[in-house]
Amino acid sequence: MKKRLSAWIMCGPVAIWMILLVAVPFIYIFIISFMKAGTYSGVEFGFTLENIKDALELSTLKVYWDSFVIAAETTAICLIIAYPFAYFVARKTEIKKTVFMALVMVPFMVNSMIRLFSWINLLRKEGLINQILISAGIIKAPLQLVYNRTGSIIGLVYTLLPFMILPLYSSIEKLDRSLLEACSDLGAKPVTAFMRVTLPLTAPGIFAGVIMVFIPALGLFFVTDLMGGSKVMVLGSLIRNDFITAKNWPLGSALAVILILL
Repeated sequence: MKKRLSAWIMCGPVAIWMILLVAVPFIYIFIISFMKAGTYSGVEFGFTLENIKDALELSTLKVYWDSFVIAAETTAICLIIAYPFAYFVARKTEIKKTVFMALVMVPFMVNSMIRLFSWINLLRKEGLINQILISAGIIKAPLQLVYNRTGSIIGLVYTLLPFMILPLYSSIEKLDRSLLEACSDLGAKPVTAFMRVTLPLTAPGIFAGVIMVFIPALGLFFVTDLMGGSKVMVLGSLIRNDFITAKNWPLGSALAVILILL
């Protein structure tokens, strides 16, 4: 009884939180997705599959595809940046580890909108990055780095990069260094040791990071709206438009349910 009671005390609050704020809203959205949209707004009771049909139209499927491509590109770039950084930090002393991880996390205590507007100022045609590239003679004319797909991906990478770094750092830090030493003693080259030992043993961190970046990248519409200048349509933007602009809650719910299932 004591073990059961302690388990309920530990798990109960989390279970209640998940039921009230995750399960119940999802069930509510799921039910609405099979109802009819009101004449002006709201929901009319009555079962229909039209919302699912509309959510799978060719124009909507293109948004699905674009969203998945953008999310995949964002995830790949985050992985390419985060893995060497996490590996570098994991091999430092405890003090240096703390400093480096603080440098990763502290900026994210500032409001994300403020940070994105800062990136817009850096990336615009008259911004600091273009001025440096022109002064260095690398380019002759300013690059369009914002208010397009490129800007959206830069914003998503910047916003989601810590979610890739943290699981990778945790996984690499636990790596047994003696295994790498054994590889070296047995004549394995550094590349071989990395591919045969390091990469497989840190695969759980890679998997966790990919999931934590890819899924949010599908729905962070405020990033694509700001950095893409509302020119880049992702699933999150489409759902937001149906709920807030078109006032078509059933269609927005259908899109949300399909996104969650995917």
